[in-house]
Amino acid sequence: MGDSLNATFEVASWDETTVDEGADLGKITRASVTRRYQGGVNGESVTEWLMAYRLDGTATFVGIERVRGSVGGRDGTLVLQHVGEYTDGVARAALTVLPDSGTGALAGVTGEGRFTADPKGSVTLDLGFA
Repeated sequence: MGDSLNATFEVASWDETTVDEGADLGKITRASVTRRYQGGVNGESVTEWLMAYRLDGTATFVGIERVRGSVGGRDGTLVLQHVGEYTDGVARAALTVLPDSGTGALAGVTGEGRFTADPKGSVTLDLGFA
């Protein structure tokens, strides 16, 4: 597609609140998360995740993340959509760059990727630049 980038991240803050729960029900939560990136992505991000936990502690989640900083040596912002699972102590998600979400030198960026957190975080993005 274009440039393939790899980066690592650390969670700077995690604020999770329960939206719904009940006897014999997995809970639904919302989390506001900030992360710091290094590597092919250098900068910070904010993410809003919605998570549906199962009774065994595994979960499915969706999220929207805005990354601010340098991506592939280009300064600006972009927005990623997350669709993922948390199983066996590892979070994994497919990422999609939202159309027309890039600003600055990231305007027009397209692409997809994935992340893994166990708890060390890594992300791979395959991007096309306008």
